[in-house]
Order: sequence, then structure tokens, then C-alpha cells
Amino acid sequence: MHDMSSIALSSGVRVHAIQTGTVAIKDVQRSGESKGTRSLVRVLAARRWTEPLPILAWLIEHPEGLIVVDTGETARMSEPGYFTAWHPYYRLALREWVEPEDEIGPQLRRLGFSPDDVRQVVLSHFHTDHAGGLGHFPSSEIIASRADYEFSRGALGRARGFLPQHWPKPFTPRLIEHGGRAFGPFARSTPLTAAGDVHLLPTPGHTPGHLSVALEDGDTVFLLAADASYTQQLMLDGVVDGVSPDPTAARATLATIRALTTQRPTVYLPSHDPEAVARLAGREVVPA
Repeated sequence: MHDMSSIALSSGVRVHAIQTGTVAIKDVQRSGESKGTRSLVRVLAARRWTEPLPILAWLIEHPEGLIVVDTGETARMSEPGYFTAWHPYYRLALREWVEPEDEIGPQLRRLGFSPDDVRQVVLSHFHTDHAGGLGHFPSSEIIASRADYEFSRGALGRARGFLPQHWPKPFTPRLIEHGGRAFGPFARSTPLTAAGDVHLLPTPGHTPGHLSVALEDGDTVFLLAADASYTQQLMLDGVVDGVSPDPTAARATLATIRALTTQRPTVYLPSHDPEAVARLAGREVVPA
């Protein structure tokens, strides 16, 4: 299961999609419109599962250095005791299939890179299927939002469904608090490259400090949207996922993303959309 696709942009940048296994979640989590504090109980009780969905990470080959966006899942998730034993979500609402060769480290090596070559790793957020591969990058600068780092750490983070016990030790990520630089309809953003073609965008909702990454190629934007929505259609329909702690923020984020897609050609690439890899390969922009 090595679903890798890459495209070369006009600037000499290359983008790779890297699938690190698959995940199934409850259908109500994907498209169930969060009810805030009552969401988890509803998800746990639901019976209908999604089909296995891709767990995507991304590699940006940039003249300034290699950038990885999310680290995918680890095969260690199948080890007894890896997940927080007392948290019901892992027992009742998550199924994952990840082999050691699916992990991001071996996949980068198959592309001809070492994880040690990676200059920066951007974490959209700290859920296990995005942060599970952190251990492959001991030499890289890790970048995350301060809001999500605080939300995900310690005992409270574990209660919220994160696995800070498996973060590298020591763990000193560069924590982002967005400045006042606008990016299209986004009032704030953080540039990641000196060239000014890669930007971190605040897309809160799924988590309080959720980040998306915008890569510009001329007028076109490739939006690595992580879990801002589970599919492109759900974004277009403004449907908030079933586990968002802040449905109001999530709805506002989806509206801002839709505004971006009307202002500029945008290739929308969430992490669990079965059609994302094909859209990357075909440079398929969100329809007007």
C-alpha cells in the first residue's frame, strides 16, 4: 500500500502525496455535524463505519529544503497498550491498517530521501494519524500551532484523544502564533519560506489551532488542508465533522476556504479524501 503521487510545479517545486496506511472512522464523525460536548458519545454509539480512508502525508521538495506536512500513522499503533487504554475512542471508533513499510520514513527512502534530509515538519494537529510518524524526524525542525500544542499535551490532552506520551523526548517544536499578514480571505497567516510561496494558514475547528499549508504555483494554490474537512464535497457543502470541539469555528473556516477557492484556482487536498491523490496528479481545482 504505497500510494505515492507527485507533480512538478512551474517554480521547480515538487509535491508528493504519501499514503501511510488507511483508517476507518464512524460515518457520523466524517459528516455528522458536531454537537460540541455531546459529540464523542454520539460517535461512540454510532454503528456505521466509513470505508478505509487514506492517511495522507505530504512532501514538498523546495529549493530552500525539504518540507514534510504531517507524518502519518505508525505501525506501532497495533501494539498492545499503544493507545491510551482508558480512552473509549480507540476501542470503539477507530480502525487503522498500517504496516512498517507504510510509515513515512521508509516511504521517504523509497523516494530517494532520508528523513534526516527533511528541513521542516509541519504538523496540522496532533491526532495520532498525523503525528504518529514524528519519531522518524529527530533532526528536523517541528512546527505546530501553539494553540494545538497546549490543547494536546499532558493529561488533558490524553483525555481529549491525543497521545502526548508518544511524542519525542525532548520535544521542543517551534510554536506558531499567526501574525497579521493576510493570505487572500485569511486575515492571518505565517510564511514558511523566504521565497514567500509556502504559507501556514489558521484553519481552526477540527482542533483549536489546526493548520493548513498553502503552496502557491503562479496563481494556483495547492491547499494541504489536513482535517479541515474529510472530503472536498463536505467543504463545499459547509458540513462540519462530527467531532469538532468548536463547530462555529469549523464552519467559519470552511467558509474562508470556500472564499479562497472563488478568488484563486485551488487544488484542495485534505488528508483522508479518497480522491485527493488523483486531484493532485491532475491539478484539479475546486469547481467554480
